[in-house]
Amino acid sequence: MSEKQNKVSGKVLFSLSLVPLIMVLGNSMVIPILPTIESTYHLSKVQTSMIITLFSVPAGLVIPFAGIISDRIGRKKIIIPGLLIYGLGGIVAGVSVLFLKQPYWLLITGRIIQGIGAAGTAPIAMALVSDLYKKDKRSQALGVIESSNAMGKVISPILGSALALITWYSLFFFFPILTVPAAFAIGKWVKEKEVGEPKPLKKYGQEILQVFKKQGKWLIVAFFAGAVVLFTLFGILFFLSDILEKKYHIDGIMKGLLLAIPLLSLCGTALWTGHFIQKHMGLMKTLIVAGLLTTGLIAIPLPFITNRWVLIGLLFVGGIGSGLVLPCLNTMITSAVGKEERGIITSLYGSIRFLGVAAGPPVFGKLMNQKFILFWGLTGLCLLIGILAMIFIHRPNFVKGKNGHSRTILRPIPGHRFQRRPLKGPRKEPT
Repeated sequence: MSEKQNKVSGKVLFSLSLVPLIMVLGNSMVIPILPTIESTYHLSKVQTSMIITLFSVPAGLVIPFAGIISDRIGRKKIIIPGLLIYGLGGIVAGVSVLFLKQPYWLLITGRIIQGIGAAGTAPIAMALVSDLYKKDKRSQALGVIESSNAMGKVISPILGSALALITWYSLFFFFPILTVPAAFAIGKWVKEKEVGEPKPLKKYGQEILQVFKKQGKWLIVAFFAGAVVLFTLFGILFFLSDILEKKYHIDGIMKGLLLAIPLLSLCGTALWTGHFIQKHMGLMKTLIVAGLLTTGLIAIPLPFITNRWVLIGLLFVGGIGSGLVLPCLNTMITSAVGKEERGIITSLYGSIRFLGVAAGPPVFGKLMNQKFILFWGLTGLCLLIGILAMIFIHRPNFVKGKNGHSRTILRPIPGHRFQRRPLKGPRKEPT
């Protein structure tokens, strides 16, 4: 790769950073309008929650296949159609509202189409960034992508509430306004390397079995921890959107701003955690457990809360807990798995996270009037995963290889003497 290609090009990074931003908007921007859809078409809360769930389930199921295909034909050939399909789904959803008296099923169809498109966007864009930049520039480029993701989380409920002031379904037409220019920019500015010889399809299955045979226990716990955090986040956002409008009669931009508060604490904490663990890798397990316990414990008083500011304050603290967990899981999963297996394992992790998002709104919608079962059950779930994390996730160890690089190991290897790295200080890029 030439030096010019390896520079963190402003145009390349700008175009790729649009991808996670757009994907995040797919659910979070829709949440503020869900109570309006529910009341307009006389839907149950579970039916309404399907507008989130049936975006996330297709995305979660398709992500691994999109990753495998991108290995064989190239990343851009997946990202660009994915963006266009994503925008097309928004048009289908918006048109259904314009021309049908009961558009629910066609609106749901549009959301399914969007979810399929979303599977080929942000996860593949992250892989493309890793392909384009060498190790000394990769972290900087990935930092830009992660910042875009964080910004999308914070602005999405505000943007959704603002667009709803025009008409509640206008946001569905906003998706293609974003995706078409983003697809054009990626097609014009991003120059992808030629695809090498693809690995046989059966090798993907062999790699998965090999990884889970060696590191299955802690990986399964890590996968479920990520799913539980996002289950909680989107369930809480669904609950908060409903209660702000129906109980506290807060709508419009103010509602979007209040919905953004837990997301702001999550994103701010996640950015701090990402920087912190670069020099304190040994504390990742502690941060994961602390974050899960925090998320679980703030749910205990929620059934008793009547003051909206106390409620928002508790959810702000819950966002901090989530922000402690997610960056640590991302780092552990990508660093402790070898380069050959990293792509497929990361795709599986992304799928499980999406399924967590999918489960949150319908569960919270079904149990909205049974708050003790809902929130104390959530506490028990977070505590259970926290305990499993204490048992099965080990403190990271570092094994130095022959090439001078180090590898993160999260399981004990009998007879191997680990080289313990100090909690502080720089570490070499894992191979």
